[in-house]
Amino acid sequence: MRFTVASIAVLISSLLFYPFNTLALHHEEARTAAAAADKQYPNNEGKVVDVLDTTGYTYMELENGDRRFWIAAPTTKVNKGDHIRFVESMSMENFTSKTLNRTFRRVIFVSSTMIKK
Repeated sequence: MRFTVASIAVLISSLLFYPFNTLALHHEEARTAAAAADKQYPNNEGKVVDVLDTTGYTYMELENGDRRFWIAAPTTKVNKGDHIRFVESMSMENFTSKTLNRTFRRVIFVSSTMIKK
């Protein structure tokens, strides 16, 4: 009888506290997802993490969420950390810039850019 009373007490206390732990976990996951969403921009935007200037073009490495990619725009005054929106014209795989003597795995050529405030 003593074992049964103890078992019932453990069962009841487990059932009482289980929903609270589940809710706490759910709220933590929601906070993490919201933080990740804050860093995610629309597909035609990103934060500048690197800039390379050449004659006629400015190459910018952008970060959008967990993606990093390069765009090439007509010469543009831009700084690291700027939030950029762009209008895509075309993209090229394994593009070699003779001016930079560098091959980009993928570069998006854009017709215009805009710094978002």
